[in-house]
Amino acid sequence: MTQTLLHQILDYANRADPYPIYKELRKTPVHHEGDGPYVVSTYYEIRSLLHDPRISSDARNLASNAADPLASEAPAEESTLPPGFLKLDPPEHDRLRRMTNRPFGPPHSPHRVDGMRGELRDIVTGLIDGIGDPERIDLVEQFSYPFPVTVICRLLGIPREDEARFHVWADTLAASLDPDPDADTVGKGKDAQDARMQLGMYLAGLIEERRKNPGDDMLSQLATAKGDDGPMTTMELLSTAALLLIAGHETTVNLITNGMLTLLRNPDVLQRLRADPRLAVPIVEELLRFEPPVQLVPQRTTLADIEVRGVTIPKGAALWLVLASGNRDPQRFDDPDRFDPDRPDVQHLGLGSGIHSCFGAPLARLETQFALAELARRLENPRLLEDPPPYRQNAVLRGPRHLHLACDGIRP
Repeated sequence: MTQTLLHQILDYANRADPYPIYKELRKTPVHHEGDGPYVVSTYYEIRSLLHDPRISSDARNLASNAADPLASEAPAEESTLPPGFLKLDPPEHDRLRRMTNRPFGPPHSPHRVDGMRGELRDIVTGLIDGIGDPERIDLVEQFSYPFPVTVICRLLGIPREDEARFHVWADTLAASLDPDPDADTVGKGKDAQDARMQLGMYLAGLIEERRKNPGDDMLSQLATAKGDDGPMTTMELLSTAALLLIAGHETTVNLITNGMLTLLRNPDVLQRLRADPRLAVPIVEELLRFEPPVQLVPQRTTLADIEVRGVTIPKGAALWLVLASGNRDPQRFDDPDRFDPDRPDVQHLGLGSGIHSCFGAPLARLETQFALAELARRLENPRLLEDPPPYRQNAVLRGPRHLHLACDGIRP
């Protein structure tokens, strides 16, 4: 029996290389099967819809008869918490995002991310120093996962002595985003629920302590904010902190891992990066186009009937925007299936666009630039032990579950 394109996207057998499916999908820029979602796959249409106020991120606007088979694969950061701003529309979205941005970036905190450069370098150095056996490296377990979690701990102001506990909770929640058909789903779900509860209780206590004794960390500033929008409630603070942990962590893990995989498949580019670490900047931008960490944006819905390329998408319909397909649209990018860090005008969709563009983009970019440049410099003659590597089950947050490498040694 021939699979529909929608089922092919979801089929794990295609996880290692979904791009031929996306190429087929682009032949029908607005694809719709039965009562399923409307799937948009071409660059200009996706970009337009990401900026369209008639597109909602709030699941409460979804019509009761609209089916979205990916609803369970989006980041489940809230559980018993209110939705994070990622899943809200204006004006609630704008208020919470504005308040979260004050201690994170311009114009109020222009040096927050840039000021972490020394800390990022130290974390990367420590993780590479601790790799151990150079003949058997799992980059995901030993580097790509622990790096962004440690960064988020430092950003939020988690005490160093509590970072290990925070890592355990983050790993458990990350596993819950990646459904394993062979796993004990009931037990796994309970583990994730317990982790969310423990993390929530821990953060609630930390927020209360920071309100009494604030520091210069981001959680303190969020807990004591007194701007025009007033203070966040404790529940809003908890859902925002959970969003920063899960959404930011997961995308950066995939970006770093996909990045190293791509460099190992393009050894000429890896050699150039080793010789000139400044090349990390254009490499990361091309990587965000070529292998974006978020493949598609589900859980969108229409607030009115909208016509796209001659197709009327009805009000309340489920909508998927396939960012990874748009990034390889030949109508926008020449030779789109070639990885080219010298590519001019890389206006990719890898971090979204519009009001829901990736909040942590400046930090994710910087983390990945440091990570790839140092891995290229320090790993002697790195090579893949398995290609393609085993991928995670998740069709939205696509990336290798393990990336096994070997190298001749690790430079100081």
